[in-house]
Amino acid sequence: MGKLFIVFFLVIMSVPSFAQDATIEKEITELSKQKWQWMADKDVDKLADLFHDKSRFVHMSGSWKKDRELEIIKTGSIWYKNADLHDVVVENFGDGTVVLWNRITLLAHVRGNDVTTEFTVTEFYKKEGDDWKLLDLTFSSVRDTHEIEH
Repeated sequence: MGKLFIVFFLVIMSVPSFAQDATIEKEITELSKQKWQWMADKDVDKLADLFHDKSRFVHMSGSWKKDRELEIIKTGSIWYKNADLHDVVVENFGDGTVVLWNRITLLAHVRGNDVTTEFTVTEFYKKEGDDWKLLDLTFSSVRDTHEIEH
């Protein structure tokens, strides 16, 4: 009986915990929501801490790195006023890498105009020490009927 318990314990410890996955999914979902609020508030200090130094941002008009994204947010050349989240899917890859997909309606101030656009946003996160870092944020323009398969 003792040996069977030890083998069972070792097998259980080697399989990722569903509870751990759920905790990580909740943590990343909340972090993503905070990120949208920090973007709306133009809180570049919190965003600078969240964005990995090598992070990339893919928009409809181009792709760039962390420093330019922070400058765009700080100056308000793109002001992410409100992201209305419709759906969220999180996939934990078990190696400290997590991908989150949001389907959002984004109200933004761009080039002097308020615009509302439907997007699926893909966010890649990597755990570094105790902190999650955003590696990539990609906007994909979609129809309002777009669905993310769960």
